[in-house]
Amino acid sequence: MALAYTFQCFCQRVRQSPSSSRAGPEPSDESPADMVKMTKSKTFQAYLPHCHRTYSCIHCRAHLANHDELISKSFQGSQGRAYLFNSVVNVGCGPAEERVLLTGLHAVADIYCENCKTTLGWKYEHAFESSQKYKEGKFIIELAHMIKDNGW
Repeated sequence: MALAYTFQCFCQRVRQSPSSSRAGPEPSDESPADMVKMTKSKTFQAYLPHCHRTYSCIHCRAHLANHDELISKSFQGSQGRAYLFNSVVNVGCGPAEERVLLTGLHAVADIYCENCKTTLGWKYEHAFESSQKYKEGKFIIELAHMIKDNGW
């Protein structure tokens, strides 16, 4: 958050200063928040609040999920136990494909850490059985790929 604020202040100063004689990019109409998203100065795309218990990537410590988003700890991943979350951050999604899991046929997309590109689990895109519909749009992260942070 502090980095974003610093970058916003810097961008505002650059826009407010008189144009200099040196060649450079023209000022854009993008907001400072949009400019922060485009830069590589941040290690992670999103940071979760420090006051909450969070889960992070065990390989690079990128934030993945807030404890408040945890639905269940009783899931099975391909490499052991896994947790089901309502929402996650700093993850990318691969293409959806149909897989037969322990609970039946689902359309799932692998999710990976945006920072280190490690496959973490999957996102449920579609459940074919009515009893499994609650999983649609939810995320599985395997315990082998995450660590607890902040106040555990």
